[in-house]
Amino acid sequence: MTGLRVGPLLRYVDGEGAGTATVWVEADRPAGAEVRCADGAGGASRTFHVAGHHYALIPVTGLTPGTATPYEVLLDGHRVWPPEDTRFPPSTIRSPAPPGAAPGELRVSFGSCRWASPPHGEPDPVGPDALDTLATRLAADPAAPRPDVLLLLGDQVYADETSKATRRRLAARRDLSEAPGAEVADYEEYTHLYDESWTDPDVRWLLSTVPSCMIFDDHDLIDDWNTSASWLADMRALPWWQERVLGGLMSYWVYQHLGNLSPAELAADELYAAVRAAPDGTELLRAFASEADRDPAGVRWSYRRDFGRTRLLMVDSRAARVLDEQRRAMLDEDEARWVREQALTDRDAYDHLLIGTSLPWLLPPFIHDLESWDAALCRGGHGPRWARFGERLRRAADLEHWAAFPESFEELAALIAEVGAGDAAPATVCVLSGDVHHAYVAEPSWQGGSGTDTRVVQLTCSPVHNSVPAVMRLGFRFGWSGAGRWLGRALARHGRVAPPQVTWGRTGGPWFGNQLMTLTLRGRTAGLTLERARAGRTGDGQTGDRRAAAELVVVEERTLTPRDARAAP
Repeated sequence: MTGLRVGPLLRYVDGEGAGTATVWVEADRPAGAEVRCADGAGGASRTFHVAGHHYALIPVTGLTPGTATPYEVLLDGHRVWPPEDTRFPPSTIRSPAPPGAAPGELRVSFGSCRWASPPHGEPDPVGPDALDTLATRLAADPAAPRPDVLLLLGDQVYADETSKATRRRLAARRDLSEAPGAEVADYEEYTHLYDESWTDPDVRWLLSTVPSCMIFDDHDLIDDWNTSASWLADMRALPWWQERVLGGLMSYWVYQHLGNLSPAELAADELYAAVRAAPDGTELLRAFASEADRDPAGVRWSYRRDFGRTRLLMVDSRAARVLDEQRRAMLDEDEARWVREQALTDRDAYDHLLIGTSLPWLLPPFIHDLESWDAALCRGGHGPRWARFGERLRRAADLEHWAAFPESFEELAALIAEVGAGDAAPATVCVLSGDVHHAYVAEPSWQGGSGTDTRVVQLTCSPVHNSVPAVMRLGFRFGWSGAGRWLGRALARHGRVAPPQVTWGRTGGPWFGNQLMTLTLRGRTAGLTLERARAGRTGDGQTGDRRAAAELVVVEERTLTPRDARAAP
């Protein structure tokens, strides 16, 4: 009998009331995959084959807007989800109300940087997983507020920091004394990472019932992926790198990217059609990944989703980079043009603009100035010796955020100011990010004032489940301090770095721990909640399997939008 290997993941749910959705699954052999909903909605698809694995992205149609319906997954006519012995409530698909209905709330939860949790019963060295803890709360109380969409902003898997269980699987396959050692080497080993991360029972159920949008960051490939042109040249000289990058991009396309797309986008995707039609799509996908690595400008991983009167732009801030030191940019020209068009088109159609980018736009001021100074050194402004020093520092200190691409930082600032100008300005523009292993809220102001009622905020939330070393905490606290700001300005003057068009301050945080942020959007109002996963204790007072006793504790709650003349009543 055909079995369900990974999934189901509820990915796309139409936010405009069209009654459509997609459900992603991996089966253990070729099969016909089907979703059946309790209200009669459903859909079916045949699995496609990549490198010995079998996947389906099942389109679901006929959902009734404004309702929630339980669903089942069948493979070759046999029900494989939910399992017979499940302890979780039924997985459901919640279809938003149609346009014109009374406005409801939209709850958007987000975070980044998640190591897979250890199996139940094993101690968790980095504390409880925020996603596991959210799943436990929702399963225990079906009436608890639940996200309408979960945004995973990078480092969904760690190709370069594998668990003991994964290392055992790798060691059974090859000699770990040879490079890349205990890191993943190819597509097959990437499948182990997704298997480990997404078959965790709590997270598996959560992802089956809460829609998700994803974008990669560096650890999905390797730490500091695409830091600089010289970094890339060094990596391409390694004998194992080509297979690693092909495996990373191929697996991202299969496991994450496809589910980000709408049914209409999938229908227009020539590669998706070709892979589905082929008896074995491996070589097609390898050729695509090879070309995407050779010419990143030929592929767009960024995408747009509309949820009623909220627009989400998920921006690729890793693969789309231009690394030439003299024209360094976070996004290539076509990508930057696409982001601009999506932000400015039909501004009166949305009240809130969410810009999802794995890397924060607004960093602690010292770190921002350090990265801008380093970029000036690497460009050669102080000569070749300083340029070599700047490159070594850039790699050692991970100086490769938006601030390390100064022109791109300024272009994003200018775009946000333009979005927030005029009568069609939204109530909020929220830049949602992760990566930096702490959470904070920062708010910018433009030279001369923005002249709008739009609230612009940088919301950073990381990690979902990872370590936060003490030295990292000290470094980020210093980055926000007055002394850090003074030292950063001194570096900027040395590098002859022009002041940015925006200044900003921290209005919340820094907060450390495994955590999730949630935006609650209704009309032109927005609320923010930050929750941290807190471990419980076993009956004998000893820390054991913390998952069952862990809880999400509210750390911060605030309103982001002041009520102006256009605010909803």
